[in-house]
Amino acid sequence: MPHWQPVRGGDRTLVAQLEDEIAGRIADHVLRPGSRLPSVRRMAEAAGISRFTVIEAYERLVARGLVEPRHGSGYFVRTRAEAPIIADAASVPCPPPSRLDVAWLLRGMFGDGSPVEIPAGAGLLPTGWLDAGLVNTAIRAVGRTADDAFLGYGHPRGYPPLRAQLASLLRSQGIGAHPDQHLMTTAGVTQGLDLILRLLVQPGDTVLVEDPGWFLIFGRLAAYGTRIVGVPRGPEGPDMEALDRLAAAYRPKLFLINSAVHNPTGHTLTASAAYDVLRLAEKHDFLVVEDDTYADFHPDTPIRLAALDRLRRVILVGGYAKTLAAGLRVGMLAASPDLIARLPDLKLLVGLTTPNVGESVVHHLLHEGHYKRHLARVRLRVDEARHRCIEALTECGLTLPHLPYAGMFVWADCGRDSEGVTRRAAEHGVLLAPGSLFSPTQAPSTMLRFTVSIADTPKLWPVLRTILMRETEGAWPV
Repeated sequence: MPHWQPVRGGDRTLVAQLEDEIAGRIADHVLRPGSRLPSVRRMAEAAGISRFTVIEAYERLVARGLVEPRHGSGYFVRTRAEAPIIADAASVPCPPPSRLDVAWLLRGMFGDGSPVEIPAGAGLLPTGWLDAGLVNTAIRAVGRTADDAFLGYGHPRGYPPLRAQLASLLRSQGIGAHPDQHLMTTAGVTQGLDLILRLLVQPGDTVLVEDPGWFLIFGRLAAYGTRIVGVPRGPEGPDMEALDRLAAAYRPKLFLINSAVHNPTGHTLTASAAYDVLRLAEKHDFLVVEDDTYADFHPDTPIRLAALDRLRRVILVGGYAKTLAAGLRVGMLAASPDLIARLPDLKLLVGLTTPNVGESVVHHLLHEGHYKRHLARVRLRVDEARHRCIEALTECGLTLPHLPYAGMFVWADCGRDSEGVTRRAAEHGVLLAPGSLFSPTQAPSTMLRFTVSIADTPKLWPVLRTILMRETEGAWPV
């Protein structure tokens, strides 16, 4: 291998420089398949670097499939069969489907569909609004004291110190929860809801949901063969007359409700509505699943069904994806002792235990008080952005039937079929979330859900104004 010297004091590590140098020579056929790389000692001496640096670079090349180690002989360029060249589908713009669906929106949100420049309808805050430094510091702190704790499986109900911390937090919010009798951890809210449905719902059962409500749960329920019945949701809570009537007609197993900082409207259940929901649950003998995903965006302690009911008929699910880090996938499920005794077995069958690493990180942040201070900063930024977002949307001609009380979403009326507006926006690289997706029946809607972070995206507003103006003038059919 020709002489090579690293660049010291640059942005890239010596390991990365050596790795890329050798990978480049393999790609250019300077190093041919079967040829032997310089020995670790010789490479280190020639380049003036440590043997550990050479070993790490060589092992990275092994992990990439470019090099193979041969015991007692050294490292050799690997002989590989050429794979056929396949176009990267994600790089090829594809038009929206004939009917916009949840899968289309999810692909756009997670970068697996048409190119999205402005994710105005996404369900997460920008990573820059969160605190990577805080999470990374917690990861390092946890790693220093972990020993071999991360090498095995965790406890079926979740990391015990985290459960103890969560129980203490819930008690401070009026929800009496014992860490062993009432709590288990999950891989986010989605897994928590999935486990509940697997345990409690059979094909043909009826489940009541809010309309509008969280679109992902509609697909989950359909996959289990359930009958999905929507209950209209207003600013104060569900329409109680409709809930009473539908529960009497369909005898549901469950009612799924996003009581605090509702997605997509941002409203929070009033005390009187909360009591009415529990009264009807008792009258018609159904369980209530309370989705607590966005409750931390509430400026105070919101009314929670789980606090009023004491976890008898109410199952509470929550997590830290929206406020801390989606990649940690740490969620919480609080329920009656009977359900908590049965759910961990199902959790083990579905995915074994939840990882100790993420749960240890969340425990560290909660225990040290870092999360509370972080949450206050995030909430302030979200609240300020929401006010600016509402003002900008209003200037574009959208209306808000009811102002959101809190949270990261604005539910706005564009005055025309929101699917048509969404399609035009997609042509400009703007991802919108049409109201039809938030209906369990996918009913046509004039509503759109916006993420408040678009307040800091000046490129969006001229595009949105142009689209709405042309729709109004009839240049594009609705």
